[in-house]
Amino acid sequence: QVQLVESGGGLVQPGGSLRLSCAASGISFSRYATAWYRQAPGKQRELVAKITSGGSTVYADSVKGRFTISRDNAKNTMYLQMSSLKPEDTAVYYCNAERTISIENYWGQGTQVTVSS
Repeated sequence: QVQLVESGGGLVQPGGSLRLSCAASGISFSRYATAWYRQAPGKQRELVAKITSGGSTVYADSVKGRFTISRDNAKNTMYLQMSSLKPEDTAVYYCNAERTISIENYWGQGTQVTVSS
């Protein structure tokens, strides 16, 4: 069974930093495009950052320059380094993996990030 497990969320003050991790089992990240999404209460889930199997990255305009997505294929783990956090970054952050050729799409259960004084 495929499992994606997020960790590293928590409460931070505005301007602070957090690093989220996503550990996968049942799949190898090297064969997938992986991404971080987030969803705030009452809002639609949105793409935060994506990294392809070839290493290309895409960021939402709202986080560009503040967040960095990366992954370690040997450890089958993806990361999101978040800096200069703002209250509007408060959301549940989800790990995603997809493989278009086999129409596969997997989600983790999410980790809460709260940015508040």
